[in-house]
Amino acid sequence: MQFANRLEFLQANVFADMDRAKAHAAMAGQNLIDLSLGSSDLLAAPHVVEAIAQSLHDPSTHGYLLFHGTQAFRQAAANWYTQKFGIAIDPETEVLPLIGSQEGTAHLPLAILNPGDFALLLDPGYPSHAGGVYLANGQIYPMPLREENNFLPILEEIPAPVLAQSRMMVLSYPHNPTAAIAPISFFQQAVAFCQKHNLVLVHDFPYVDLVFEEETKEDSPLATRHSPLLRRHSPLAPSILQADPDKSVSIEFFTLSTSYNMGGFRVGYAIGNAKLIRALRQVKAAVDFNQYRGILNGAIAALTGSQASVKTTVDTFRLRRDAFVNALHRIGWQVPTPKATMYVWAKLPPAWAEDSIKFCTQLVETTGVAASPGAGFGKFGEGYVRFALVHNPDILEISVERISQFLHSA
Repeated sequence: MQFANRLEFLQANVFADMDRAKAHAAMAGQNLIDLSLGSSDLLAAPHVVEAIAQSLHDPSTHGYLLFHGTQAFRQAAANWYTQKFGIAIDPETEVLPLIGSQEGTAHLPLAILNPGDFALLLDPGYPSHAGGVYLANGQIYPMPLREENNFLPILEEIPAPVLAQSRMMVLSYPHNPTAAIAPISFFQQAVAFCQKHNLVLVHDFPYVDLVFEEETKEDSPLATRHSPLLRRHSPLAPSILQADPDKSVSIEFFTLSTSYNMGGFRVGYAIGNAKLIRALRQVKAAVDFNQYRGILNGAIAALTGSQASVKTTVDTFRLRRDAFVNALHRIGWQVPTPKATMYVWAKLPPAWAEDSIKFCTQLVETTGVAASPGAGFGKFGEGYVRFALVHNPDILEISVERISQFLHSA
């Protein structure tokens, strides 16, 4: 059999590589502590699960679900966004349900790129961002994220010939894997840059709520500029549409996987420029219908019901962050304390500074602790390792004890 050339670019995957290493370690008898995959171990709220459960007994939910049947969900998503960020959203033209935000980031390039066009991607960055570009036969220009620049790209460094062939830029803050945050001033700069160069600005926003800071003060510029309801949201995680309120070039992807612990239910949505929403909807129509209606009923319950579970989730990951970072500091591994996300992005000790894959492979084989090598997220991720805080503090501290033993033995 002969297969398409585009598959060559999809062979390397950080999660698949670590899955093989974990399987080998388990077969060798290691007791695994998996910190490699950012899949929340917390439960969806009871009222969300109940809404889905009740739907199972409703025969009207058992058929295909077309776009117009998603109106209640789109309205809930639009209201949620307006309440959080103070910007009006049209649920008919500016919202699109997705089977997780990854569907959006992977499929949107098919609506924007012609073969050979460039997409400007963060490096390191989330693997599906690159995968969607390769599926569209596009080219990738990696925007380096360096610690000295607070893991923000320097837009002025992008070469003019690349810009001439570029059609889209993908950002994602709070950032996976580095856990970096971007101020509204950077987003304003990015919007102006994309307007100037006729680029679509894509913002992947899965960690919108997972920010470990106090609420916005009432005198915050963001809080006073928009609806008072914005005071509920941390200014450390602004929406791209706050920098582009006219939605001139921007589209933003949300997911219920993190805030509402619904990763396995695969539900997310896009909000933004109506033309971009329509284009993505055309691609989606050729690929699938929508999720089971009962899942959307659960998502509606999540977005419109009590938000107490969101606060509990944030508090839980804050405790885990503090326990894990403090434990690493005690063994002499100095890592920054992330202000957001469920990750710790750690610079590797000198012995592994140029081989993060070897470090992670040997770590899981020797100790059973699995982490994600920075090189799997891009060239500029080399020299780092990402730990996902998906276990309780006591387990995280055990993992650091094992890491300490590994470092000393090596």
